[in-house]
Amino acid sequence: MSGNYPSRIKSLPLYDGRFDAYKLEAKESEVLFASYPAGTSIPSHTHGTDNHGVITRGELLLTMNGTTTHVATGDWYHVPAHVEHSAHFDVDTDEIEFWFKDNT
Repeated sequence: MSGNYPSRIKSLPLYDGRFDAYKLEAKESEVLFASYPAGTSIPSHTHGTDNHGVITRGELLLTMNGTTTHVATGDWYHVPAHVEHSAHFDVDTDEIEFWFKDNT
């Protein structure tokens, strides 16, 4: 798997999902160190977690509620639980995602 992460992060278990990521389990949440090759698109979907992320390399085009937002390196974003959204990556991109369980 690609990504500019320290070897300790690369020793974490792999996430089994729509994209490549290393997974750090935490109480009431998951932490993912994700990498997306240029040209990756994640189609519109929802999930039951409240997600916060920070782009550590590259950029994200995040579409929610009909609006596309450019998320640059160093920027944080938020996708509330159960909100339909999609993502596109024009360049190789790494991010750290925090998936908090929806306790509502």
